[in-house]
Parts: sequence; C-alpha cells; structure tokens
Amino acid sequence: MAEQVARAATAFQWERTGHAPRAVTVVLSQDTLVITLHGALTPAEQAIARSPAGATQVQEFHRQLFASSVEVLRREIRRITGVDVREAAVEVETATGTVVHAFASGTMVQVSLLAQGLTTEAWNAIGAAQHP
Repeated sequence: MAEQVARAATAFQWERTGHAPRAVTVVLSQDTLVITLHGALTPAEQAIARSPAGATQVQEFHRQLFASSVEVLRREIRRITGVDVREAAVEVETATGTVVHAFASGTMVQVSLLAQGLTTEAWNAIGAAQHP
C-alpha cells in the first residue's frame, strides 16, 4: 500500500506542478498517514524561496494549491487503503524543497525535518539509550 500511495502522491504532485519529487516517503502510524515529497519544489520555486518573502510566497502557493486539489488525492488514498481521509494538511520546507502531506483523524501532527537522515541503527540506539 505504501508504494501505491507514494505513486499516487508523485502523480498528484506532477499533475499540480509539472515537477515530480526526487523521492517519496510514506509512513503510517495508527490513523495518521504522512507523505513526504523530497525535492518537490521546481528550480524556479527554490530560487524564489531564497528570500524570506519568497519563501512565504512559495509556502502559501503550495498550501492553496493543495487545498484546492487535495480531494483527488483523498479519493486515491481511499481507493488504495479502503479508509476515508478526514483531515489533510500540507507543510512546505523551502530550504530543502520538501513538501509534507499529513492526513489525520483529529490528531495533531508535528513534523520535524532533520538536517540529515539517520540510519535505523542510529535511530534505535538513540531511542534505546533515552528510553530504557
């Protein structure tokens, strides 16, 4: 299912912007589905986003674009998972060109984009050290 959702999100991004993301990550935790589109901004959007005002403009553009067209992606997620999407939100991180789509059911979703990736081993070691 994750691969199907990733393909749907890629197609959704392509249809909306004419630019496919470099990579897509799909994570499901209970009733919260988070789709992260890595490298989703066009080169022009990245250039505009270099200034604070431009970054705000790009973020607002993607929020409005998402809000006006998210129903298509919601239907596709329903088709793939068999579960309705009750809420949907988008966040754009202009410095890296990452776009995060969050689909939740009354849940607060906090998204932190790390400066670099972590290996599974590092993640598990850190978690084990802090939570005995």
